[in-house]
Amino acid sequence: MTFYRRIFPAILLCCSVNAAPALAGLFDSTPKPSSAVSDETISQIQSAFDDERYLDASKIVDQSLFSHADDPRLTYWAAELSLVHGAYQDALTNFTAAKKDPKMHDLALAGEGIALSELGRHDEAMASLQAAVKDEPSAWRAWNALGSEYDRRHDWANAEAAYANALSSSGGAAIVLNNRGFSRLSQKRPDIAIPDLVAALQKKPDLAVARSNLRLAMSMQGEYDRAIKGAPAADQAEVLNNAGFAAMLRGDYAKATELLTEAMKAKNGYYAIAAANLELTQNLAKGQ
Repeated sequence: MTFYRRIFPAILLCCSVNAAPALAGLFDSTPKPSSAVSDETISQIQSAFDDERYLDASKIVDQSLFSHADDPRLTYWAAELSLVHGAYQDALTNFTAAKKDPKMHDLALAGEGIALSELGRHDEAMASLQAAVKDEPSAWRAWNALGSEYDRRHDWANAEAAYANALSSSGGAAIVLNNRGFSRLSQKRPDIAIPDLVAALQKKPDLAVARSNLRLAMSMQGEYDRAIKGAPAADQAEVLNNAGFAAMLRGDYAKATELLTEAMKAKNGYYAIAAANLELTQNLAKGQ
């Protein structure tokens, strides 16, 4: 079964640093340390980031790093852009560096925890994220990532509390609603996952992961036709596979066989996941 969780969207370009912030490719010269970058520039980066104009944010960071490479705020934003881009090790390096500045410590600590989580260093991530929300209780992204860490441990009570804090601090961010819905699907509680996923889509209609999770939640309630209806052609195989897996979990083996067979037909080529699910379904049916 495929569940979806997303903390950050993907972008085309980001800043990446190792020992010190590096340019993302717009310049060939080595950055030269100088005085701090202006507050106005930082505000422009923040605004672009908030609006999900990540390419614009990256360009501003690149240009600023050329003459202000020692400013910890730029190190922090280079880390944020690396995180969004999926360059988690670069993000971790930058967050750890930015954390040394007292003014950036709390923000960077939260980012560090998120990067550690994405890198699979879950014990370290838990420690950083717990410290981050202790230092700054309104750090909703840290709460959101903390919820994910509790999910991995099947610590559902603490996961619920973490997502509640994330929702309160973020004003009900769509991605947190999706993630709590994911958590509740993981607990096989689609009845209470569906309202979260619907709310996430109402806030952000283009949040594809929430729509995929909603289809899965419907399948887990036996609403197969509703779950499949309207799925884009490119997603048909995956949607059918997920619906088939949900049917198998429900013990509805005849429907699972039908859906998984359709998933294999819809795939342009061999669909190993659906084939494995179909074999499991058939074995379970024999054991009834």
